[in-house]
Amino acid sequence: MSKVHKPDSQTGLRMTDRLDTQTHALDELLDSSELFDLTNCDREPIHRPGFIQPHGLLLVLSDPDLYIRQVSSNAQKIVAIAPQDLLGHPLSNFINADTIAAIHGCLDRSFEHINPLPLTFTGGQDTSQPFNGIVHRAPSGEIVLELEPSFATEQHDFFQFHRQVKDTLLALQTTRNLDELCSLIVNNVQRLTGFDRVMVYQFNHQGDGHVIAETITPDLNLESFLGLRYPATDIPRQARYLYTQNWLRLIPDFGYQASELLSELPAGGTATPEKSANFTNSAPRSPLDMSRSVLRSVSPLHIEYMQNMGVTASMSISLLQNGKLWGLIACHHYSPKFVPYDQRTVCEFLGQLMSTEITNKEANDNLDYQLRLKDIQHQFIDRLAGATDFIAALVAEPDLLLTLTGAAGVILCDGDDRIAIGQTPDETTVTAILRWLPNQFERDIFVTQSLPSLLSDVIIDPQVASGLLAMAISTIQNRYVLWFRPEVLQTVTWAGKPEKNEHIEADGTKTLRPRTSFAAWQETVQGTSIPWWPCEINGAIELRQAIIDIVLRQADALTHINQDLQRSNTELDAFAYIASHDLKEPLRGIHNYATFLLEDYGDILAADGTDKLHTLVRLTERMELLIESLLKFSRLGRQDLQVEPIDLNAMLRETITMFRMNPDWEGCEIRILPNLPIVWGDRSLIDEVLTNLISNGFKYNSQPQKWVEVGYCPQDFAENRPTENRPTENRPTENNTKPDDSPPDDYVTLYVRDNGIGIRDKHIDSIFRIFKRLHAPGKYGGGSGAGLTIVRKIVERHGGTIHVESLYGQGTTFFVTLPVRDQTPLTS
Repeated sequence: MSKVHKPDSQTGLRMTDRLDTQTHALDELLDSSELFDLTNCDREPIHRPGFIQPHGLLLVLSDPDLYIRQVSSNAQKIVAIAPQDLLGHPLSNFINADTIAAIHGCLDRSFEHINPLPLTFTGGQDTSQPFNGIVHRAPSGEIVLELEPSFATEQHDFFQFHRQVKDTLLALQTTRNLDELCSLIVNNVQRLTGFDRVMVYQFNHQGDGHVIAETITPDLNLESFLGLRYPATDIPRQARYLYTQNWLRLIPDFGYQASELLSELPAGGTATPEKSANFTNSAPRSPLDMSRSVLRSVSPLHIEYMQNMGVTASMSISLLQNGKLWGLIACHHYSPKFVPYDQRTVCEFLGQLMSTEITNKEANDNLDYQLRLKDIQHQFIDRLAGATDFIAALVAEPDLLLTLTGAAGVILCDGDDRIAIGQTPDETTVTAILRWLPNQFERDIFVTQSLPSLLSDVIIDPQVASGLLAMAISTIQNRYVLWFRPEVLQTVTWAGKPEKNEHIEADGTKTLRPRTSFAAWQETVQGTSIPWWPCEINGAIELRQAIIDIVLRQADALTHINQDLQRSNTELDAFAYIASHDLKEPLRGIHNYATFLLEDYGDILAADGTDKLHTLVRLTERMELLIESLLKFSRLGRQDLQVEPIDLNAMLRETITMFRMNPDWEGCEIRILPNLPIVWGDRSLIDEVLTNLISNGFKYNSQPQKWVEVGYCPQDFAENRPTENRPTENRPTENNTKPDDSPPDDYVTLYVRDNGIGIRDKHIDSIFRIFKRLHAPGKYGGGSGAGLTIVRKIVERHGGTIHVESLYGQGTTFFVTLPVRDQTPLTS
């Protein structure tokens, strides 16, 4: 029975606009230019066969004038009119005005409520044949009218329909579980239709089908299919998709001769096969999309498959859950069998009723277990509601965390930290799983009962991790919860050995054909756990939501803390600037008065007095140096950066020239590695960073031959190894070319290395504190102690980092990361 979705009243789109988008995905998936066997049958364009089953007639009508643009080649047999006498003529020439008006009234909405249209089609010999007319709009936009012969026994009134479904409806509501529901439905469908065999066929997550209910006409002595499993290739993915578009599919006789769909040609032409046809004055086009057609022809592979089973006629009723195909009510008959439209309507309705009941019946299965899991969910949700650390809240009850999903082991991942509970894979295997996992999630959940088959290139112990239920909290931050289940050996009974049947054609070529035997064939399945129940998966989903609430609360709190910190930093910078600026004036006065006293009264003051005045001058000069450093530090947080590309090679050549002009650095060597990268930054500030680090390398150095080396850390440091006479203990190696935290791809790590006195480990963390000196004020040339603090501030203003490694008595290396492309630094 064809179904057309109702239009969205709020969009104002025509039905054609909405339907046209619904087959693009299927068309892109398939390729009509291929020849098909079992190796590629899942790409066969079965929705565009270009043929119909011959027990009815198909007409394609123009919109809105309802001219006949295409017709099936069996028109002469069905309505006693040749196809060429129908093509190009208005439909009103052949059916009455009321039917035409009914079709016109549905052009911009669904035809569903008018189907079937009882009509007579006036033939060429003044004969009138009654038909059931079924109208729909094809996904590609065409109006399609299909005619099936109507029988005198058919009843289309509501009361007849109600009488046929009333008892079944009441019985459906009283079934207690899924088994009872399925048994009831197969018996009622068989009673209504008379099919020899009626089954309920359920799909698993891999696409395999399993017969879970069956009824057979007793006197036929047919072999039972109950409990047999059928591989996913028996019903390819595009066929499963079409079952979601049509609630019912009838094939009255697999031995039929298909009728081709013909199209009109320009004046003087004759009707030709639809697959190569043109409309009048139109370009070549694709075959008609018959996804919703009642008469759509059947794939030759499926015909061969059913004939191999001995089946002559079939009917399938879709069972849907949340828009996805849950299963089928599959009906087989061993002689031709046509099911009238009114009976199909009842069967379709029963399929819809059963679809609504499936969820309720599945929920009743193992109800005690589900209630137990629900109680555990509530315990975790209550605990997480007041928690600040979701990891701690989860591991507080390790046994319940396993019971929540029926798992034997669980791993909680938070960045690089992992906590394992129960039976879990080793670290190497978990790392491989986490590397593969991010692209597997659907709505942040991934479920499989056969993990080893999905990760065949990873050695996974099936006794530990055959089943995986993974929950993603944040793929960016590597936050996951992974539940594992061990292998459970299973014996699966297939309907025939699920292998491809190789056939030698007359020309010697080999093709793969459907299997010919459906006798029960058993297989022991390894590397598979017991399936994850929906209630277990739902438990993980609800737990994830509770964890997300914690993460969001933490993010909100962190945002407020950052805002307060930024405000405090701004206020502190402002205070430091104002305070240091205002302190300079009185300090300068003290310095000047002390100087004046020495100049005017130095000769009459005692030696002790002049010494004290000299000390006062020195202290005010040091105080002024500290204030200048504080002013400079505060300005760094306030000034805008003048960002531009900087050639470090050219900048360091100028730096070398400057140092050579200073007699304090005579005999000191600056070694620059070639081909330093271009960085982005404020030229004067980056120059200050390098100058400060180089001068420190000379200042804090007691070697007779002082040197400083400047280079950068590529991925492979082999080309840039230091030359002889450089301290090997303090240089980057192939396994340690960068700081512990490697920079992002758009940053580069520079290093400044010296052969100076080095820094003791206990002082490493304090060297960047403002005004912190490791030596007496007069030793190693003095200074304010703010140089490295300012260096770090400059680097951080550029979005980079600075890191130090040192060996006391041998030398120090500073690592600085700077951007190699334009960044947008934030003011702090």
